Amino acid sequence: MSVTLTSGMRQNLFSLQQTSKLMEMTQSRLASGKRVQSALDDPINFFAAEGHQQRANDLAFRKDAMGEAIQTIKAADNGISALTDLIAAAKATAQSALSLSTTSATAERADLAAQYDALLTQIDELADDSGYKGVNFLNNDTLAVEFDVDDSSTLTMSGFTGSSAGLGITAAAGSWATNANINADIALLDSARTTLRTEAKELSNNLSVITVRQDFTDKMINTLEDGVANLTNADMNEEGANMLMLQTRQALGITSLSMASQAAQSVLRLF
Repeated sequence: MSVTLTSGMRQNLFSLQQTSKLMEMTQSRLASGKRVQSALDDPINFFAAEGHQQRANDLAFRKDAMGEAIQTIKAADNGISALTDLIAAAKATAQSALSLSTTSATAERADLAAQYDALLTQIDELADDSGYKGVNFLNNDTLAVEFDVDDSSTLTMSGFTGSSAGLGITAAAGSWATNANINADIALLDSARTTLRTEAKELSNNLSVITVRQDFTDKMINTLEDGVANLTNADMNEEGANMLMLQTRQALGITSLSMASQAAQSVLRLF
């Protein structure tokens, strides 16, 4: 059974239906904070925002990898600092032996030479323990850090051999029976210390590069996410005003529909 409505009632009913749809949309925007929630809302802005967000997510992944690379550098730097201390201790041992007489302190020199060799063992073990997450720059490992999402910008870092052999330090020559033996080993220690300083500078330079790129990546992520927000976020003040206007329009529509119904009822009273 169909009900025949007057033209005025149909017009008011249609207006109320449209107002109801607009209110639902506005309520959704107010609840989510988004004016573009799907491609149906605005396909151009939706897919542009999707692209920005995907790149931001990829950069966030790269930033995490940069953080891990920084920790690897710090582990190597800690190792270099400790190796420098052990080399200083080895040099102090050699200088102690050098201060002893070559004729009456042969046994003492030999004992100090044994202590020196024990320090070299510690150098080897410490260099072997200076890795982070499977990468050890003191064991001649390499690490490539990727900065951009398409792998077009990278930094490849190479380590060195931080063991006593890698640094060119040998066991105490001739149990340090002569001053020449000791001085030769001291020269090797000084050379090893210079090598460590050079490697530490290279690590510091790499750390600076990665830190700068990490800060840049942070800013790029923020820029991309701001772009996403500009394309999709709703203006809450505007949507709130729209809701008030729609509620007023709905109230007026209901009143108009009631008045149209009353007009129809007045016609029926004539019969």
